[in-house]
Amino acid sequence: MTQIVLDFEPGAFSALRLSPKAFSEELKIAAVVQWYAEQRISQSKACEILSIGRARFLDELFRRNVPAIQVTLDELQQETHGEL
Repeated sequence: MTQIVLDFEPGAFSALRLSPKAFSEELKIAAVVQWYAEQRISQSKACEILSIGRARFLDELFRRNVPAIQVTLDELQQETHGEL
C-alpha cells in the first residue's frame, strides 16, 4: 500500500474535533466522496479505494448530502428514448 504524508498544524485536528487518526480517515473519505461527486470515479472505484461496501458508501453520500445517482435529465431522456 502506498502511503502519503501530509503536514497539518495541530489546530486542524481541533477544528473538526478529531484525533489525528480520525482526521486522516475523514480526509480520505471526504476526498473520495468529492471525486465521486465530480464524476471522476465510480461508486465501485470509491468503495475499492475506501475498502468499504456499497451500502456504507451510500450512507456516506447521504450523510454528506451528495446524490447517489449522477444522471442528468438529458442522459435519462436519452436512456428512456425521450419518454419523459
